[in-house]
Amino acid sequence: MMPLLEVSGITKRFGGLLAVSDVGFTVGEREILGLIGPNGAGKTTLFNLVNGVIKPDKGTVKFCGQDITSHPPNEVVHLGLARTHQIVKPLHGMSVLENVIVGACFGRDYLHLRPARKVAMEVLERVNLADHSDKAASSLTIAGKKRLEVARALAANPKLLLLDEVLAGLNPTEIEYMIGIVRGIRDSGISVFMIEHVMQAIMSLSDRLVVLSFGQKLAEGTPLEVARDPQVIEAYLGDPDIATKLKEKN
Repeated sequence: MMPLLEVSGITKRFGGLLAVSDVGFTVGEREILGLIGPNGAGKTTLFNLVNGVIKPDKGTVKFCGQDITSHPPNEVVHLGLARTHQIVKPLHGMSVLENVIVGACFGRDYLHLRPARKVAMEVLERVNLADHSDKAASSLTIAGKKRLEVARALAANPKLLLLDEVLAGLNPTEIEYMIGIVRGIRDSGISVFMIEHVMQAIMSLSDRLVVLSFGQKLAEGTPLEVARDPQVIEAYLGDPDIATKLKEKN
């Protein structure tokens, strides 16, 4: 079966800094692929290469079999690839509902305002923000803004959703709630490619993991395979017993 996303030999240099070097991986249908690694490893740069924010120096990005390497983000989202951002970016001066309507209008289906509003309300229900639909987006808590970011991306009706640290800054209860949202997204048929530093969460959510270190792919495999990899433990996890702990927890 053809993968939904196929990244091959992707490389990006900023001056003398090799930010991403010859990285390749795939994301399948209804899969959650986690991306982990130390700060500065190149994770967000890789996201930006995948969805067209920046262009690679070498390599290709294929989505649903189509080469999208040179496509800008506004074209990529129309093909069914949406993302959130590590630093939440609500549209200030607009309501929660209006923020999500924007996602529906400029997403895969080019919806007009009336159907976009309907989709937006349905998505807000999914992330438990419907009761806040008329509030200013800027008035939400960090947890609320994280869910709004996810909602706006979901309203674009993606086939693949890129999530950039949606658990960062959340307390344990909020993390558990967001984990449920991510699982629900996958269960609805949308594939997920996510960056995360909350290890228990990313290990329990992901079908597979890719590990970056200094812009290079250090490892790839199931969460337990990655957690047992000596190179990954040395470069990032720092805990030789984490595989046993995860197995006991899950």
